Amino acid sequence: MTSTLSNRVRGGQLVALITFIDAMSACWFGYCQGVFAGVLVSPDFMRLFPELNNGTISGAVTSSFFLGAFVGAVVAFVLGDKLGRKKTIIAGHILNTVGAALQTSPYSLVQLVIGRTLNGIGIGITSTMSPVYLGECVQPHHRGRLLVIGASSNVSSFALANWVSYALAFRDGPIQWRLPLGIQLIFPFLIFPIAPFVPESPRWLLLVGREDEAKQVLARLNDESVTGESVTVDYNSIKASIRLERSHRVPLMDVLRNRDKTQNLRRLILSCGGQFMQQFTGINSLGFYLPTLLHESVGYSLQMSRLLAAINGTVYFVFAFFSLVVVDRVGRRKLMLYGCLLMTACHLISSLSLKAAQEQPSQAKTFGSVTVAFFVIYHAVFAPTWAGIPWVYAAEVNSIGWRTRGAGAATATNWLTGFAVVQFTKVGIDNLHWAFFLSMSHPAQTSANPQRTDRLTVFAVLCLLFFPVVYCFYPETARRKLEDMDEMFFRNPSWFVFGKEEMTQPTRPQTLVDAELARISDSQVTVIEVAPDKIEK
Repeated sequence: MTSTLSNRVRGGQLVALITFIDAMSACWFGYCQGVFAGVLVSPDFMRLFPELNNGTISGAVTSSFFLGAFVGAVVAFVLGDKLGRKKTIIAGHILNTVGAALQTSPYSLVQLVIGRTLNGIGIGITSTMSPVYLGECVQPHHRGRLLVIGASSNVSSFALANWVSYALAFRDGPIQWRLPLGIQLIFPFLIFPIAPFVPESPRWLLLVGREDEAKQVLARLNDESVTGESVTVDYNSIKASIRLERSHRVPLMDVLRNRDKTQNLRRLILSCGGQFMQQFTGINSLGFYLPTLLHESVGYSLQMSRLLAAINGTVYFVFAFFSLVVVDRVGRRKLMLYGCLLMTACHLISSLSLKAAQEQPSQAKTFGSVTVAFFVIYHAVFAPTWAGIPWVYAAEVNSIGWRTRGAGAATATNWLTGFAVVQFTKVGIDNLHWAFFLSMSHPAQTSANPQRTDRLTVFAVLCLLFFPVVYCFYPETARRKLEDMDEMFFRNPSWFVFGKEEMTQPTRPQTLVDAELARISDSQVTVIEVAPDKIEK
């Protein structure tokens, strides 16, 4: 019965359901990131867990989510090609559900940490596999926008978590923090009922030799019969790409030495590099600890700190959906470049405001408010640029045989660097206060000049350094078919891409269109030579 009903879901409706699962997976991810910031400033929570007044322990509990997510990404790396995209995602959400239930009902720190870790493992699996699954099921001219819907949904639920935290700030007792954590349990009721109606990825089915099933899925996605023209073209193109990739397969050690023509190591590094750079723009330091920073370092009340964090989350949410308009039109590469420059400006202006606050203590509150304002502007810049692009990029740039591994390695990089950043953020706030977000070292004062400051704007410098990295090494992936990626790296073995129009233009080059036609033609010739009786029929 379920099989019959699922076969009736075709074309745009089917793509919408797959996109919905990706969006809800991303929502769960974003909510987990946003909700704990409000929990950490709940008086009842701190009374139950007084150990968290120690910055080291607080950082460890918070970052246990990231450590779990790192493990989850590694699990996806190992199992993604064995279980398939869909089953791996479902397994991740089962772990999410168990972890969320444990976090909602803890009376011991051990239970809380286990819940956060399991939740992290589940999120690590789904954040790796869900974009890959969606990317392999949709057409290239829709892929960027649909993948960005997931990233924007992540930001939406992050904003929702902040507003839930603010709404409950006026309530006393356990409801102030147990209810926000328990809201996570809504997500499985949205995801699990839809799962039976969506198919496995057609590219994974072809990768493991289940060709008839792959044709059926392509027919459902294209809303055509299995003999339809677009189904035949997609099927032949994917199959030819897999055959071409396998013909150039080399031992793993040669891959790690970058001796394979498909350059899987280079593409893996590009995926991981995007996630590494995203984390070191400072986004998670602010995301997890902004209410704490505003309350302890700036002096706002708890209610005002929660309100400002919620307003910031809403700005983040609104600007995230702006990327839907520009991600395919402007391209991944230019958005990352523009983001680097604008985020650098935000950090530098914040630094100048802090310097002015040191020099004019009577105006410290005003200049502090300016810094907060530019934290908000920073989120408005980050949202349409670096919030979603690294996730989109990792789902696109890798070859079909390495797509799960590439996405897994990229996600593991995201969570591992996020773990490091969040682990030391609370300690940094306790010791350096605002300077933690902007400085490499403590303000150095001398008797000759008590206001002298040796401050290096770390995040500003890093954002600026990321600009030449993207400009020199990151090719454009917008509007290309996933099978085009192999051709791009075949034709351009140099790691440098600047000055090469084929590698940097935001539209699909004609050379890649011609290469696809050639692949399909070669595939058909091979079929004629191997099985002429089928052609005669």
